[in-house]
Amino acid sequence: MHLVVHADQRQFSLRDSASRLDGSGWTPLAVESHRIGVEPGGIAIATARSDLVESSVTLVPSATSLASDAEHVVEADLPVPSGRLVISGPADYPSQEKFFSVLPGLYRARVSYVPAEPPPGTWNEHEFGEHYRYVVQLWPVAEPSDVEVLRQGAMVWDG
Repeated sequence: MHLVVHADQRQFSLRDSASRLDGSGWTPLAVESHRIGVEPGGIAIATARSDLVESSVTLVPSATSLASDAEHVVEADLPVPSGRLVISGPADYPSQEKFFSVLPGLYRARVSYVPAEPPPGTWNEHEFGEHYRYVVQLWPVAEPSDVEVLRQGAMVWDG
């Protein structure tokens, strides 16, 4: 599923439809290294811009090879007990949320930060920061794992 998401406050999230994120996943390590804030009900993905950003969410049967053009790649667990995944920006109204149906269970989410052109449509040309496509791949897993950075991007990367 290809999406253009309003990443207000330089983030958007993937979460189970029965959960809400409260920001507790944004630890110093999450901000400085992971670029994702992991909470029990979902994942907040840091973006380089507080703007419209391109993303894609794909369900795959198992882990794939890393995207060669990704500057930063990180993985974390994403529980989806309801079978309904919500993708939204922090300022989105419920009518603006996007939904993705999966079988209920635990998934591993790989988030790849791929350099991109500005998204189609209107975007804020006055906002600082590079354009990225935030590629999310999900696959079912049986056992939980810790957050793992598979490719560390530049330490100064946004704004």
